[in-house]
Amino acid sequence: MIFSRSQKYQSNPILKETFEFSLMIVKYSEKLEEKRKFAIAKQIIRSGTSIGANVKEAQNAESKADFIHKMKIALKEADETEYWLFLCENLDSYPSTNSLIDKLNTIIKILNKIVSSSKK
Repeated sequence: MIFSRSQKYQSNPILKETFEFSLMIVKYSEKLEEKRKFAIAKQIIRSGTSIGANVKEAQNAESKADFIHKMKIALKEADETEYWLFLCENLDSYPSTNSLIDKLNTIIKILNKIVSSSKK
């Protein structure tokens, strides 16, 4: 994945993973919209892209507590996104979410590790 303007995304694994995931989410939402699945597409794009937005915001946190708080919000958004993806995975007329769920599981593991190590 090439990030045209910022090396920050290349050197920071969680920024890189969440940005790549956001790109995947946008593409998946567009597929849903093509199939006229507007309500679910809207939910998925909001929660799925919010993960990376909160991680990015955490990079400029005002304190350690603020950083942890923003990362926890990213985790909550990841959990919500997981719900929507599982829902889609169990509906016959929806495209597969396997690659999204795999990527999201990686992100959740990284976020959990960041939050737990930041509390020490």
